[in-house]
Amino acid sequence: MLDASPPSTELELTERLTAPTPESLEAARALGGDVLILGAGGKIGPTLALLIHRSLLQAGAPHRVICVSRFSDPSIAMLLGRAGVRAVAADLMNPKDLERLPDAPNVFYLAGMKFGTTQAPFRTWAANVLLPFKVAERFRGSRIVALSTGNVYPPVPPESGGATEETPPDPIGEYAQSCLGRERVLEYVSNVHGTRVLIVRLNYACDLRYGVPVDIALKVREGQPVDLTMGYFNVIWQGDLNTVLFRSLDLCTSPPTILNVTGPETISVRHAATVLAHHMSCPVPAFQGTEAATALLSNASRCWKLFGQPSVDAETLLRWTAHWVSIGGPLLNRPTHFETRNGRF
Repeated sequence: MLDASPPSTELELTERLTAPTPESLEAARALGGDVLILGAGGKIGPTLALLIHRSLLQAGAPHRVICVSRFSDPSIAMLLGRAGVRAVAADLMNPKDLERLPDAPNVFYLAGMKFGTTQAPFRTWAANVLLPFKVAERFRGSRIVALSTGNVYPPVPPESGGATEETPPDPIGEYAQSCLGRERVLEYVSNVHGTRVLIVRLNYACDLRYGVPVDIALKVREGQPVDLTMGYFNVIWQGDLNTVLFRSLDLCTSPPTILNVTGPETISVRHAATVLAHHMSCPVPAFQGTEAATALLSNASRCWKLFGQPSVDAETLLRWTAHWVSIGGPLLNRPTHFETRNGRF
C-alpha cells in the first residue's frame, strides 16, 4: 500500500523511487538476461537502475544491471556501486568506448541533449540523431527501450485530452526536430535489422528534486510571478515511470512501437500554483499572461490500460512537492523550462 506521507530525506526519497512492486518483481522473473542502461547518469537512470537491481535481487533472478555514462558527477557512480550495480564510465560518442561495452539482451537508451540547443545545434543533432543510430547498430540484436519526448507533438487544446500516439508529429524547434530524428533512425535500424524497439514519449517526470511541480513551487516560495501562457501540463511520479519502463520491455517490436508515458491528468498551471501555495503556507503567487488555447500535452491512456493506474496521483505529487521544497530538500537544479513555446532551449 502506498505511503501517503511525503518523503522528507533524500534517502527516503530514493527508497520510494526504487522500491520493488509486485509488477516489477514479475518483470524481473520474466526478464531472461542482463540489463544495460545507456545514459544512466541523468535524472532518470540512477533510480531506474536501482529499481531493476532491487527487483532482480528480491525475485532471485541471476541477471545484472550495467549502467553506462560519462558519470561527470562521480557521486552517482558511487551510489550505484554501493548498491551492487556495475557502473561503467564511457563516452558513447567515442567509437572505441561504444564497441567495448558488454552485450546485453535488454537495453534502455536514455541519452540525449536538450538544453544548449540554441547555442550549439550541431551538438544536439549529433547527440540526438547520430548517436542513437550508432547505438542501435551496435545493439541491433537487443530489445531497446528508447526514451523520447512529447515535444515531437504539436501543442493541442487542453480539452482534447492530449496528443495520442496516432497524432502526427509536428515538432517545434531544433530540439524537438532532433528528437523526431532520433525516432526515425531507430525506426530505420529496426526495419533493416529486425531490431525490437519501443519508443517512449515522456512528458514530464518528477521525483521532487526536479520536475514541473518543482519549477512552479520554487516560484511560489520566492514570491515570483508564474507565467500562464503554457497553461497546462502532464506529469508522472518517477517511481511510477521507473516501473512502467521496466515492464515495457515486452512491448519492443519491429517496426517500433510508440508509447506515450505521463500521468493521466491534465493539470492547470494556475491550479497547481494555488495548491502548492496552500500546502506551503505561502501567498498565492501573481500570475502573468493568460492561458494560450493550446499546450504541450500527451494522452497516455494506452499506457495505463496496459499497466494500470499510477500509484501517485497529481494532487499527491503536488502535496509532496510542496513539502519537499518547503523543507529545503536537495534539488538537481535542472529546470524543465516547460513554459517555453517556441522550441528554443
